[in-house]
Amino acid sequence: MSGTTTDRDLRILAISGSLRAASHNTALLRAAQKMQQGGLDIEIYDGLRAIPAYDLDLDAPGLWPAPVADLRRRVTEADGLLIATPEFNYGVPGVLKNALDWASTDWAGTGEVPLRGKPTAVLGASPSHFGSVRAQLALRQVLLGTRTDVVTSPEVTVMRSHERFDDNGNLTDEVTADLLRDLLSALADKVRRSVVH
Repeated sequence: MSGTTTDRDLRILAISGSLRAASHNTALLRAAQKMQQGGLDIEIYDGLRAIPAYDLDLDAPGLWPAPVADLRRRVTEADGLLIATPEFNYGVPGVLKNALDWASTDWAGTGEVPLRGKPTAVLGASPSHFGSVRAQLALRQVLLGTRTDVVTSPEVTVMRSHERFDDNGNLTDEVTADLLRDLLSALADKVRRSVVH
Protein backbone atom coordinates (compact mmCIF):
# COMPACT_ATOMS: atom_id res chain seq x y z
CA MET A 1 0.00 0.00 0.00
CA SER A 2 1.31 3.43 -0.89
CA GLY A 3 0.48 6.69 0.88
CA THR A 4 -1.55 6.81 4.05
CA THR A 5 -5.18 5.83 4.41
CA THR A 6 -5.99 9.20 5.99
CA ASP A 7 -5.29 11.29 2.89
CA ARG A 8 -6.98 9.20 0.19
CA ASP A 9 -9.82 6.77 -0.45
CA LEU A 10 -9.10 3.15 0.43
CA ARG A 11 -8.48 0.96 -2.61
CA ILE A 12 -10.68 -2.12 -2.50
CA LEU A 13 -10.42 -4.94 -5.04
CA ALA A 14 -13.83 -6.59 -5.44
CA ILE A 15 -13.92 -10.17 -6.71
CA SER A 16 -17.06 -12.01 -7.80
CA GLY A 17 -16.94 -15.80 -7.76
CA SER A 18 -19.40 -15.97 -10.65
CA LEU A 19 -18.56 -15.82 -14.34
CA ARG A 20 -22.20 -15.35 -15.35
CA ALA A 21 -22.91 -12.08 -17.14
CA ALA A 22 -26.13 -11.49 -15.18
CA SER A 23 -24.64 -12.66 -11.86
CA HIS A 24 -26.37 -11.35 -8.74
CA ASN A 25 -23.02 -11.54 -6.95
CA THR A 26 -21.39 -9.25 -9.47
CA ALA A 27 -24.47 -7.03 -9.21
CA LEU A 28 -23.91 -6.86 -5.43
CA LEU A 29 -20.38 -5.62 -6.08
CA ARG A 30 -21.67 -3.00 -8.52
CA ALA A 31 -24.12 -1.85 -5.84
CA ALA A 32 -21.23 -1.56 -3.39
CA GLN A 33 -19.26 0.39 -5.99
CA LYS A 34 -22.11 2.87 -6.38
CA MET A 35 -22.33 3.38 -2.62
CA GLN A 36 -18.61 4.12 -2.16
CA GLN A 37 -19.37 3.80 1.53
CA GLY A 38 -16.73 4.79 4.08
CA GLY A 39 -14.27 6.42 1.67
CA LEU A 40 -13.77 3.27 -0.39
CA ASP A 41 -12.63 3.26 -4.01
CA ILE A 42 -13.97 -0.10 -5.23
CA GLU A 43 -12.59 -1.70 -8.39
CA ILE A 44 -14.31 -4.83 -9.70
CA TYR A 45 -11.84 -7.49 -10.85
CA ASP A 46 -12.74 -8.96 -14.24
CA GLY A 47 -9.91 -11.43 -14.83
CA LEU A 48 -11.23 -14.53 -13.08
CA ARG A 49 -12.04 -16.39 -16.30
CA ALA A 50 -8.43 -16.09 -17.52
CA ILE A 51 -6.77 -17.63 -14.48
CA PRO A 52 -5.51 -21.16 -15.25
CA ALA A 53 -5.92 -24.12 -12.93
CA TYR A 54 -3.49 -24.01 -10.03
CA ASP A 55 -0.17 -25.66 -10.91
CA LEU A 56 2.56 -25.88 -8.27
CA ASP A 57 5.19 -26.24 -10.99
CA LEU A 58 4.35 -22.72 -12.18
CA ASP A 59 3.90 -21.13 -8.76
CA ALA A 60 7.06 -19.06 -8.48
CA PRO A 61 8.17 -15.55 -9.46
CA GLY A 62 9.04 -15.51 -13.14
CA LEU A 63 6.91 -18.59 -13.84
CA TRP A 64 3.46 -17.30 -12.97
CA PRO A 65 1.11 -17.09 -15.97
CA ALA A 66 0.37 -13.44 -16.76
CA PRO A 67 -3.20 -13.49 -15.33
CA VAL A 68 -1.86 -14.97 -12.07
CA ALA A 69 0.92 -12.39 -11.77
CA ASP A 70 -1.67 -9.66 -12.40
CA LEU A 71 -4.03 -11.03 -9.74
CA ARG A 72 -1.28 -11.33 -7.16
CA ARG A 73 -0.11 -7.78 -7.88
CA ARG A 74 -3.60 -6.33 -7.64
CA VAL A 75 -4.38 -8.14 -4.38
CA THR A 76 -1.05 -6.99 -2.93
CA GLU A 77 -1.61 -3.36 -3.95
CA ALA A 78 -5.20 -3.21 -2.68
CA ASP A 79 -5.88 -1.91 0.81
CA GLY A 80 -8.61 -4.53 1.18
CA LEU A 81 -10.74 -7.08 -0.61
CA LEU A 82 -14.48 -7.53 -1.09
CA ILE A 83 -15.33 -11.09 -2.16
CA ALA A 84 -18.83 -12.08 -3.33
CA THR A 85 -19.50 -15.78 -3.65
CA PRO A 86 -22.39 -17.71 -5.14
CA GLU A 87 -23.22 -21.12 -3.69
CA PHE A 88 -22.59 -24.18 -5.85
CA ASN A 89 -23.26 -27.60 -4.33
CA TYR A 90 -23.16 -26.12 -0.81
CA GLY A 91 -19.73 -24.63 -1.44
CA VAL A 92 -17.53 -22.06 -3.17
CA PRO A 93 -17.28 -22.06 -6.98
CA GLY A 94 -14.09 -23.73 -8.20
CA VAL A 95 -12.96 -20.67 -10.15
CA LEU A 96 -12.97 -18.57 -6.99
CA LYS A 97 -11.16 -21.16 -4.87
CA ASN A 98 -8.60 -21.55 -7.66
CA ALA A 99 -7.87 -17.81 -7.71
CA LEU A 100 -7.49 -17.73 -3.93
CA ASP A 101 -5.05 -20.65 -4.10
CA TRP A 102 -2.85 -18.72 -6.53
CA ALA A 103 -2.92 -15.65 -4.26
CA SER A 104 -2.06 -17.52 -1.05
CA THR A 105 1.42 -18.92 -1.61
CA ASP A 106 5.10 -18.05 -1.27
CA TRP A 107 7.06 -21.17 -2.13
CA ALA A 108 10.08 -19.05 -3.10
CA GLY A 109 10.29 -17.58 0.40
CA THR A 110 10.10 -13.94 -0.71
CA GLY A 111 7.80 -13.02 2.18
CA GLU A 112 5.15 -11.79 -0.25
CA VAL A 113 1.82 -13.58 0.29
CA PRO A 114 -0.96 -11.42 -1.18
CA LEU A 115 -3.81 -12.78 0.97
CA ARG A 116 -1.97 -12.96 4.28
CA GLY A 117 -3.32 -10.35 6.67
CA LYS A 118 -5.33 -8.62 3.94
CA PRO A 119 -8.48 -6.95 5.34
CA THR A 120 -11.35 -8.69 3.57
CA ALA A 121 -15.14 -8.61 3.61
CA VAL A 122 -17.21 -11.56 2.40
CA LEU A 123 -20.74 -11.49 1.04
CA GLY A 124 -22.85 -13.45 -1.39
CA ALA A 125 -26.19 -14.03 -3.05
CA SER A 126 -28.16 -17.09 -4.09
CA PRO A 127 -31.70 -17.69 -5.38
CA SER A 128 -32.21 -20.36 -2.71
CA HIS A 129 -34.04 -19.89 0.59
CA PHE A 130 -30.70 -20.24 2.43
CA GLY A 131 -28.87 -17.61 0.43
CA SER A 132 -25.10 -18.08 0.36
CA VAL A 133 -24.75 -19.17 4.00
CA ARG A 134 -22.99 -22.47 3.30
CA ALA A 135 -20.73 -21.03 0.60
CA GLN A 136 -19.67 -18.22 2.91
CA LEU A 137 -18.89 -20.70 5.68
CA ALA A 138 -16.70 -22.63 3.24
CA LEU A 139 -15.07 -19.41 2.01
CA ARG A 140 -14.36 -18.23 5.55
CA GLN A 141 -12.69 -21.58 6.24
CA VAL A 142 -10.45 -21.09 3.20
CA LEU A 143 -9.59 -17.56 4.30
CA LEU A 144 -8.76 -18.86 7.77
CA GLY A 145 -6.21 -21.14 6.11
CA THR A 146 -4.71 -18.24 4.14
CA ARG A 147 -4.51 -16.12 7.34
CA THR A 148 -6.63 -13.41 5.76
CA ASP A 149 -8.09 -10.75 8.09
CA VAL A 150 -11.84 -11.24 7.55
CA VAL A 151 -14.66 -8.95 8.70
CA THR A 152 -16.87 -11.01 11.02
CA SER A 153 -20.03 -8.87 11.05
CA PRO A 154 -22.44 -8.09 9.54
CA GLU A 155 -23.11 -11.15 7.40
CA VAL A 156 -24.59 -10.38 3.99
CA THR A 157 -26.05 -13.69 2.79
CA VAL A 158 -28.68 -12.62 0.27
CA MET A 159 -31.42 -15.24 -0.12
CA ARG A 160 -33.92 -15.36 -3.00
CA SER A 161 -31.59 -13.01 -4.82
CA HIS A 162 -33.75 -12.90 -7.95
CA GLU A 163 -36.24 -10.86 -5.90
CA ARG A 164 -33.63 -8.30 -4.74
CA PHE A 165 -32.60 -6.88 -8.13
CA ASP A 166 -34.46 -5.34 -11.04
CA ASP A 167 -34.13 -6.47 -14.67
CA ASN A 168 -31.09 -4.22 -15.11
CA GLY A 169 -29.23 -5.74 -12.17
CA ASN A 170 -29.82 -2.84 -9.80
CA LEU A 171 -30.21 -3.65 -6.12
CA THR A 172 -33.76 -2.77 -5.06
CA ASP A 173 -33.99 -4.34 -1.60
CA GLU A 174 -33.39 -1.78 1.14
CA VAL A 175 -32.60 -4.34 3.84
CA THR A 176 -29.81 -5.77 1.70
CA ALA A 177 -28.61 -2.25 0.85
CA ASP A 178 -28.42 -1.32 4.53
CA LEU A 179 -26.48 -4.49 5.36
CA LEU A 180 -24.13 -3.81 2.47
CA ARG A 181 -23.45 -0.29 3.72
CA ASP A 182 -22.71 -1.65 7.19
CA LEU A 183 -20.36 -4.29 5.73
CA LEU A 184 -18.45 -1.68 3.74
CA SER A 185 -18.11 0.54 6.81
CA ALA A 186 -16.79 -2.43 8.80
CA LEU A 187 -14.28 -3.18 6.04
CA ALA A 188 -13.12 0.44 6.00
CA ASP A 189 -12.66 0.36 9.78
CA LYS A 190 -10.68 -2.89 9.57
CA VAL A 191 -8.38 -1.47 6.88
CA ARG A 192 -7.69 1.64 8.91
CA ARG A 193 -7.02 -0.38 12.08
CA SER A 194 -4.63 -2.65 10.20
CA VAL A 195 -2.58 0.37 9.13
CA VAL A 196 -2.47 1.80 12.66
CA HIS A 197 -1.33 -1.48 14.18
